[in-house]
Amino acid sequence: MKNINRLAVVFKEKDVYNRDIAKHLNKSEETISRWVNNHRQPSLNDLDEIAKYLKVDIRDLLNPSDFSKFQNT
Repeated sequence: MKNINRLAVVFKEKDVYNRDIAKHLNKSEETISRWVNNHRQPSLNDLDEIAKYLKVDIRDLLNPSDFSKFQNT
């Protein structure tokens, strides 16, 4: 299995850049870059904020899947 960083994939799918996430979270672009390049991992709180900003399920930032079919909306 390839070592795929879901943050990088989802950012690309949503057409957002590290600078967009950095601004939203009030973090440096360097911090976001470290997350995207697997040099560091974001906290659960940061993942939650990213998920809200991107309007995705937080689990999609961790593992690719179609979680929307399991939601009761």
